[in-house]
Amino acid sequence: MAERRKFKKRYCKYCEQKVEFIDYKELNSLKFSLSERFKIMPRRLTGNCKRHQELVTVAIKRARQTALIPYVIDRKKVVENPFEIIR
Repeated sequence: MAERRKFKKRYCKYCEQKVEFIDYKELNSLKFSLSERFKIMPRRLTGNCKRHQELVTVAIKRARQTALIPYVIDRKKVVENPFEIIR
């Protein structure tokens, strides 16, 4: 039988830092929850707990409405490092 791979346990970095509120203007902390095409990454990839994932989602949606983060990048409009746009 094939051996099961042992993966490192993911943990919520916001719980570790005891963060109560995630501000939508702090783009450096939000960019770790976004993919290359600015889609929100799921909990199983980021390791966030349910409470903090909901706060991250709300913060990203607010940042999108205020035009701090683009909604989605087209396939045709390829950028080498899309996070240079966020500053």
